[in-house]
Amino acid sequence: MNGAESLVHSLLNSGVGLCFANPGTSEMHFVAALDRIPGMRCVLGLQENVVTGAADGYWRMTGKPAVTLLHCGPGLANGLANLHNARRARSGIVNCVGDQASYHRPFDAPLTADTEGLARSVSHWVRTSAKASEVGADAATAVHAARTSPGQIATLILPSDTCWDEGGMVADALPLHSVPQAEMQAVRNAARVLRSKTNVLVLLGGTMGTSEGAQIQANRIALATGARLLGETSNAKFQRGQGRLQLERVPYPAELAIKNLAAVEHIILVGAKAPIGFFAYPKLPSKHYPEGASITELTRPEQDAESALRALAEELNAPHAQMPDPGPRPQVERGAPTPEGLARTVAALMPEDAIIVDEAVSYGRGFFSQTHASPKHDWLQITGGAIGCGVPLATGAAIGGGGRRVIALQADGSALYTVQGLWTQAREKLPVTTIILSNRKYQILIGEYQGVGANPGPTAMNMLNLSDPEIGWVKLAEAMGVEAAQATTLGQVADLMAHSIARTGPFLIELVI
Repeated sequence: MNGAESLVHSLLNSGVGLCFANPGTSEMHFVAALDRIPGMRCVLGLQENVVTGAADGYWRMTGKPAVTLLHCGPGLANGLANLHNARRARSGIVNCVGDQASYHRPFDAPLTADTEGLARSVSHWVRTSAKASEVGADAATAVHAARTSPGQIATLILPSDTCWDEGGMVADALPLHSVPQAEMQAVRNAARVLRSKTNVLVLLGGTMGTSEGAQIQANRIALATGARLLGETSNAKFQRGQGRLQLERVPYPAELAIKNLAAVEHIILVGAKAPIGFFAYPKLPSKHYPEGASITELTRPEQDAESALRALAEELNAPHAQMPDPGPRPQVERGAPTPEGLARTVAALMPEDAIIVDEAVSYGRGFFSQTHASPKHDWLQITGGAIGCGVPLATGAAIGGGGRRVIALQADGSALYTVQGLWTQAREKLPVTTIILSNRKYQILIGEYQGVGANPGPTAMNMLNLSDPEIGWVKLAEAMGVEAAQATTLGQVADLMAHSIARTGPFLIELVI
């Protein structure tokens, strides 16, 4: 048995059954092993940032790591942006990166790079296998690292001779650690703040902090104490819709966030970080909460938020309570496109248990308030600010969703970073409806330009608009194998959404806004 064969067997033994791949020469022995050994589903991405973003989406929906197959340092570098997003989402991913054979590396061949250095910038765990006999054990350790709560990026670098040499040994799965529980002292500290203080904000974050179970307990606490509830600005997965909290997020724009939090005197963190700005701006503070506000940590991101909130509710003797009624489901709108009208139309048409992938960027900032009364669904967001996650995230979420319809709300500029993911959706026949928000400009950057005290002139606008020439999204999608159509009204969007939801495969709608 060679090292590559031991790698595949050890990954399967550890519960990894999905490989998102963009292989190259150094990975051919791994590819050959995947060809010979049954059990691993292999999904091809045409660019590495599609591969890594899809692995992120798969983890967010399943809580299981996929393995990515990447080619040397430059291939890993191509996937770094969505590994950055995945790290911020606290997703578990195992990266297998082929590299120069150990004896060939000193010759400094063209693809030789500081692969470990690149990997460390986005990984919690990095190892380079030294010989074929160690590859299986290294793979099992990588999976163990990726599955460590709340989820980690593990990168295993494989010099090609460790894969083709004989002597590979299969490793069994390592026992998983249980999810850490919050300390009772943290529960008592939070209870003391809630009993004795006013203007308390409970800030929910992370997949565990925004789950339906955590929301039920947070609702008890808020009703019993008068505390305010918010979610972080960026969240890996929100469970939303009927029967769940009408939870809003800390606003993204600095001025709005500062105003929104101005009255807060105490913040209790549940798997979250205290609110800060994405960027610094002249004459605005980095902290978006008042300087004198106290911070109390109930749970860290790796700890069980639902059990901690339940313990806090019991400590407060908070009664069980019904979740608030969000009111009737919105109706389809038929007029000119607006952010609110699009959100209500999506809420009116999404099927039960849909998955929403949100890389709407600036256009989608008000979507939450218009979609509380929709059917139950999961809402996935860009978490690290590296644009280009939406199409890959939807791809991985669709594979992890087991047939659930994915509706991707996608800004046009960021979609162009990873448009190749549409091809993978077509090849895998994935149930993804992508709505391209086609304003033909980098609208968020125009806002950021104005945020530093200036209005863009001709030179600046030449770097911020996408209208010369216009991008033909329908033709582009069709070239990738995805059926597509253009809409200029919300009524057309509604008709096309209904058509796409009735299908089994992918569909793209270009909404001109």
